[in-house]
Amino acid sequence: MARGNQRELARQKNLKKQQEQSKGKKTDYLKRKETDAEISRQKQKLADERKAAEAAAALAAKMKK
Repeated sequence: MARGNQRELARQKNLKKQQEQSKGKKTDYLKRKETDAEISRQKQKLADERKAAEAAAALAAKMKK
């Protein structure tokens, strides 16, 4: 039965190690989520600008007729 304590200590050590590793993953996840959101915002801004330019060009073409 002397080995039982050793196993329990190993389990606790492993649990602590896993918790520390998961903390890093959460921050990586949050960083990635933020960078992905920023990229999406930039793409949306470019798309809105392109649509506005196309609408202005279409309006100008319509005014010429």
